[in-house]
Amino acid sequence: MTSESAAGDPAPGGAAPAGEPAGKAVLLTGVGKRYDIVSAFAARATVVAVDPNPLAPAQYAAQVRRSVPVIEDPAYVPALVDLCAEFDVGAVVPLTDLDLEVLARARAEGQLPALLPDPDVAAATFDKYETHLLLERLGLPSPPTVLPGQAAQAYPVMVKPRRGSGARSIHLAHDAAEAAFFAAYIPEPVMVQRAMGGPEFSIDCLSDPTQRCLNAIPRTMIESRGGESIKGTVIADPELVRLGRDVVEALGVRGPCTVQAFRDPELGLRITDVNTRFGGAFPAPMYAALPGRSYPELIVRLAAGQAVEPHVGEFRAGTTFTRYYWQLELDERLTPTGRDIVDGGPPRPR
Repeated sequence: MTSESAAGDPAPGGAAPAGEPAGKAVLLTGVGKRYDIVSAFAARATVVAVDPNPLAPAQYAAQVRRSVPVIEDPAYVPALVDLCAEFDVGAVVPLTDLDLEVLARARAEGQLPALLPDPDVAAATFDKYETHLLLERLGLPSPPTVLPGQAAQAYPVMVKPRRGSGARSIHLAHDAAEAAFFAAYIPEPVMVQRAMGGPEFSIDCLSDPTQRCLNAIPRTMIESRGGESIKGTVIADPELVRLGRDVVEALGVRGPCTVQAFRDPELGLRITDVNTRFGGAFPAPMYAALPGRSYPELIVRLAAGQAVEPHVGEFRAGTTFTRYYWQLELDERLTPTGRDIVDGGPPRPR
């Protein structure tokens, strides 16, 4: 970890500067509201943004936007294959959980240059109970977790959907009766996991196509909303850096991955979630990266076939992000007008 400033320094190793697209395009799927991610890539490469919703705001940050079939449609992957050929795409990066397994299979079959782990890992990490079992098999720390009807080691516990996202339908149960009630109340398969005490952290990681961890950047969880971090601080914590690296290399991750963990006063570090995609707090590793080493820059280089050397633990600690919401005005052709509701913005404090 370092306190160097990244402002204004040239990007080493051939990374494309802002505004100059690289030789290979990057295709982002399920872009939704992730305008921050799409715009960061679009400043460094040609971006093909796909989403089935014509009003998905993030697509308007890309140079190319396309509507594709829904993920369940057998035509989904062929549509992406055609776009990769049309725009010379060097990397496919999903921005949602929903197509991780589909894209992982397409990568394994040689159809798409998707930055994803093998299909079995993509499937396991989309199911929180399977994630727990996988972590245990790999000797990685996970909280005590059981299925409904099995005895929990201790209370309180969290009853939560196995395939939940956005903190949906998560309930704290103080005893076996409450746990049974919530397990019956939630209308989907659930698991029962020891409730963690102590501070919560996320570790934003990036791995190359050979499954080497390039970096792991930990941050605090100051505030979250709907399961998505909206305030946090990047911290210099070697134990968390090691944990992030160990997780992504044990799982064989390719591309971005977010590891969530608690430092419980009794159990120590325990991993509560692994998402093999960019996390909600994407700005944190962007702000913390050293010159030329932001994750979009590194992915653009990987897409072009360049080698990137691991630099685990090299980042600027102490940076804080606080996120907010904004919007676009579209005309009758669903084209951005460029008009804003604020003229010039508020004066900057001196």
